[in-house]
Amino acid sequence: MVMLQNKEMNRERGQAMAVTASRTLYTPEQRVKRDQSIWTWVQGVLAPIQFLVFLISLVLVLRYLATGEGQNIATGSIVIKTITLYTIMITGCIWEKVVFDRYLFAPAFYWEDVFSMLVLALHTAYLVALATDALTTQQLMYLALAAYATYVINAGQFIWKLRIARLDYAKQQAAMVATGAPA
Repeated sequence: MVMLQNKEMNRERGQAMAVTASRTLYTPEQRVKRDQSIWTWVQGVLAPIQFLVFLISLVLVLRYLATGEGQNIATGSIVIKTITLYTIMITGCIWEKVVFDRYLFAPAFYWEDVFSMLVLALHTAYLVALATDALTTQQLMYLALAAYATYVINAGQFIWKLRIARLDYAKQQAAMVATGAPA
């Protein structure tokens, strides 16, 4: 049983690497599912909201670290940022299920999902440390900055994939026009 699971995981990793290498993120059927899903729209709305919350929180955390002022508002902003992260992650899992028929680790977004787990772990560690008084306020702020750094990297991964998807679509459309197929 374990060997079968390992073979399946290796096959999926290979597919993820093949998707990245070929730059084809969606099959035509997946593209239709993506375009027709309300969850695509939800993700498109939540992503900039989360980024705005991140920027505001980042400024508040840096202000606290620089001046020692605004601890409560900085802490609250980190909690709000974490809630927005959980929201976009849950809706993203639903989107992935609709488009790729699995909640996480679809080959097209395998490495983004892996890194998302680190982002979630650091944000969750912040909440746990806050609730248990495991860290000082300054240590909490540095943990939040570490979580934010991983968030920026992960957001960059998804923006890159969005760009790849757009380029892939443009190539497909150009090929269809060149062959005389209806676009």
